[in-house]
Amino acid sequence: MEVCCTGPDASGPVRIMNGINMEKIGFIGLGIMGKPMAHNLIKAGYPLAVLKQSKAAKELATAGAQLFDSYAAIARHSDVLITMLPDSPQVEEVVLGENGVLEGIAAGALFIDMSTIAPAVAIRLYEALRQKGVAALDAPVSGGQVGAEAGSLSVMAGGDDHAFSRALPILQAMGKNIVHVGQRGAGQTAKACNQLVVGMTIQAVAEAFTLARKAGVDLKKLRESLLGGFAQSRILDLHGNRIIERNFTPGFRLNLHRKDMNIVLQSGKELAVPLSGAAQVAAQMDAAIALGKGDSDHSVLAQLLEHLSGME
Repeated sequence: MEVCCTGPDASGPVRIMNGINMEKIGFIGLGIMGKPMAHNLIKAGYPLAVLKQSKAAKELATAGAQLFDSYAAIARHSDVLITMLPDSPQVEEVVLGENGVLEGIAAGALFIDMSTIAPAVAIRLYEALRQKGVAALDAPVSGGQVGAEAGSLSVMAGGDDHAFSRALPILQAMGKNIVHVGQRGAGQTAKACNQLVVGMTIQAVAEAFTLARKAGVDLKKLRESLLGGFAQSRILDLHGNRIIERNFTPGFRLNLHRKDMNIVLQSGKELAVPLSGAAQVAAQMDAAIALGKGDSDHSVLAQLLEHLSGME
């Protein structure tokens, strides 16, 4: 059920569907994951604003999004501003740079960064936005392109309780497992932990499959066997299948995961936590990237091991 009424500040109509205030959302970062996330917000009924210059602008405009010429203009038009960008420098530039979000966003708005960036940067952005009266969440995601398209992403949110409560209906349009893990920066720390586990597990599956393949074991039967035991995991299921099918079309690019491992290792350094396993996986990623595999799916680590094992 959809109704319209006038907001308490008489600023214009407020759209309400099924008892939820459908706040106007600005979405910046329409890449391999951001574009389907934006589509899911439109499908959920949210008015959406995007950058006119983005590659996906025409497609999203056809779906109902409004187009604007700058980040500041998007922010001025939005009650909630979401960023989904590759790394810390891009988020800082979009928010703090000339004609950026901070110039346009108004007091009372909500900023949600769903990129994967350094926890220290998330805290810095939180403080800058707080000084302007804007609530902020760091809410990185896991689930890759498949999860973004299906609206089944896992979301790890850091920030104040009231900001999380306000953001929850919006996040539920893009994800299924949504957890408020703590205060500002906690979401990015949780994502660093996620990327550590994912990276090391992909490395484990790649090593196991390379060992089995060189020994002459059928990888399809190996995967079936392992999925029935204590070694079973979603990574063994999905990425094991990628390795078997030689399908390294990116769901999540190795280059981006290597970037995330920088965040993992820097966080470990700052907190004096030795992360020797993560460091070894990062070195394996570096070697695969040196072989030109950086734009392939991160499961391409298996090809590096095959190469080192003389199996190519």
